[in-house]
Amino acid sequence: MSKKLSLSILKYTGYAEGVSYLLLLGIAMPIKYFTDLYNPVPITGMAHGALFTIFIAAVIFAAIMNRWSIIRILGALISAFIPFGPFILESRIRKTG
Repeated sequence: MSKKLSLSILKYTGYAEGVSYLLLLGIAMPIKYFTDLYNPVPITGMAHGALFTIFIAAVIFAAIMNRWSIIRILGALISAFIPFGPFILESRIRKTG
């Protein structure tokens, strides 16, 4: 596998994980608290959890393939916990190559 492919996998899993996190925080949670409908949270939460796990695996894979430093790996992992973090990570990776 190439370095480029590992970054491409990271990019697309980051997009999916970032969107699922924003859906969870921006749509499912407000529906839960403002309308007392609890169904969207477990569904969105489970999807986000699966995508989060895949994103972490993609970060580890990209880190190994591209020989990232510990600081860069930690930054990539922390980005998963911040809204819009995976999108920012992708733009920084694109800038630095």
